[in-house]
Amino acid sequence: MSEWKTVSVIGMGYIGLPTCAVFASRGISVIGVDVNRRVVDSVNRGEVHIVEPDLDGLIQKVVSNGKLRASLSPEPADAFVIAVPTPITDDRKPDISHVLAAGRSIAPCLKKGDLVVLESTSPVGTTRTLSALLAELRPDLSFPHSAGEEADVQVAYSPERVLPGKVLAELVNNDRSVGGISRRSSERAASLYASFVAGDLVITSAEAAELVKLTENAFRDVNIAFANELAAVCQDLSLNV
Repeated sequence: MSEWKTVSVIGMGYIGLPTCAVFASRGISVIGVDVNRRVVDSVNRGEVHIVEPDLDGLIQKVVSNGKLRASLSPEPADAFVIAVPTPITDDRKPDISHVLAAGRSIAPCLKKGDLVVLESTSPVGTTRTLSALLAELRPDLSFPHSAGEEADVQVAYSPERVLPGKVLAELVNNDRSVGGISRRSSERAASLYASFVAGDLVITSAEAAELVKLTENAFRDVNIAFANELAAVCQDLSLNV
C-alpha cells in the first residue's frame, strides 16, 4: 500500500496539470492549486486550458472519479509538488519569486512527515533557500538543511524533462534525477515518483539535480542556436539545410 494518499501540486500549467493527471491516474488523491480562478474552475469541470495530446480525456476521467480537484489555496497533503514558473527578469536574472510565494502558501499546511518537492527550473541553491524559508515560517517543525536525516519535513528537487506534445508519455517513461537536501529527502521523493515513473530514478543531491536541469536546458538551447546558424549559412550558399 502506498504511503502517498494525498498529493498537492502547486501550479497547474504545462507541467503541473499533466503531473496532477498522472498522480491521480495511479489512484492518489490530488489537489491541484493555482492562483488563476479560471484555471481552477475549468479543471473542476474536467476541462483543460492547455493543448497537450490525450490530456483532456485523462483529466476528465480523474476529475469525474474524484481523484483530482482544483483549489485556489493549498490544503493539507502528504506531499507538495511545486511546479510554478521561474521566468527571467529584464536584466536576465532568474526570478524565483513564484517559488518563494508557493513556499509561503504551503507553509501553514505542513505537518510532521510531509514531503516538499520543487520541480521548477531553478538556480543552484534554490531548494535550500526554499527549505530555509519554510523553517522560518514554521519554527515548530524541523527541515533538512539544518536537521538533516531527522527533519520533520523532507525537501527535495526533481526536475521534469519532457517534450511538449509527448508530456504524458515522457513523464512516465523518462529517467529522472531526484535530489534531496538529505538522503532521507531523496529516498522519500524517489518513493513518491515511483508511483508513476517507469524510467530510472537517479538519486543525487538537490544541488546536482538543479544543475542537471540547467545543463539539459542549456545543451538543448546551444543545439537549437547552432542549427539556426547552420540554416543561415545554407541559405547564403543556396543549400538545403
